[in-house]
Amino acid sequence: MPKSHRLRKANEFSSVIQFKCSASSEFLQIFAKPNNLAHSRLGLIVASKIEQLAAKRNRVKRLLRELFREQQRDLAGLDMVVRLRRPVIRDDSSRMIDEARALMLQLQRCCG
Repeated sequence: MPKSHRLRKANEFSSVIQFKCSASSEFLQIFAKPNNLAHSRLGLIVASKIEQLAAKRNRVKRLLRELFREQQRDLAGLDMVVRLRRPVIRDDSSRMIDEARALMLQLQRCCG
């Protein structure tokens, strides 16, 4: 994912979170804020308190980035911050992805 499609600075993350447009599920909480760009941007928060092993954190981030890449054309003009709420075991990965897809589309309708 190119750098222009990522949220990287703390003030970018906090402005999206403070916008108060969010949706939650068992595994994830997603915040969204309209941006004035032609493309969407993504920020990920996967705390080591939730997933202790770096390999597991990286796997979750990889799955979420791939979903964002697939959905990007439907989500144009939004900044999104995705926060993991609880650990994801391997069997729950597909359920987490389904929840993330549904939450992203829900936020597209309400914030976009």
